[in-house]
Amino acid sequence: MIDNQKESEKLSMKHKYHFNRSIRVGIVFLLACPLQTKADNNWSYHQKSDSLNNQTYSTAQSPLPRPGLYDDMTLEIVCKDHKLQAVINADDLIASQNSDFKVQYQIDKNPPVTLSMKTFPDSKRRGYTESDAKRIANDLLTGQAVFVRINTMIRTVLSSSIPLDNIAEPIGQVLKDCGLNTSTKGTVELPYDLTAFEQEFNQLSSEQKQNVLIKIKELMKTSH
Repeated sequence: MIDNQKESEKLSMKHKYHFNRSIRVGIVFLLACPLQTKADNNWSYHQKSDSLNNQTYSTAQSPLPRPGLYDDMTLEIVCKDHKLQAVINADDLIASQNSDFKVQYQIDKNPPVTLSMKTFPDSKRRGYTESDAKRIANDLLTGQAVFVRINTMIRTVLSSSIPLDNIAEPIGQVLKDCGLNTSTKGTVELPYDLTAFEQEFNQLSSEQKQNVLIKIKELMKTSH
């Protein structure tokens, strides 16, 4: 009877030990997860070497997408041979080598932008653009996330949502490597046209409008 009681006490202590240990492990896991998730959302700056031509280039790389939610795609802003590129990488086939394909990206809730990219000569899963690279880089700096869609060669659609956490420094460094400056839509001065003139003109008083018209009339006379 005594031996049974001792054995029962041992089992109880053993269960308490494993239970307490499980709680401690669970708490450590919960504390670690948010930190890891936050770090995984960050963009990063790298300098790499191209073994084919022995050339060094720099790149700002997006984080990996969350597994299971979207297709595996990443974005890069690259400065290579003093040229800026926007590069997209996918695990699935996009198009034949050295072929054009359509990409659509949407920053937050802004209207989506559709443009063309081309696969690299040695890859069916990676594409790039140079002509729209600066625009893409500037757009990425204005938001919290970018949603990307690709129409592939087999008529499927690849899509992914990529966070834009801590993107300013990596992209800023790549642009600097290419001798470019960062700019956003808020800092771009649009050309002054007739529509802008009419909007401002309609806000003037009658007397101010008359003065402006007199000056325009004088300017038109001198331009003949």
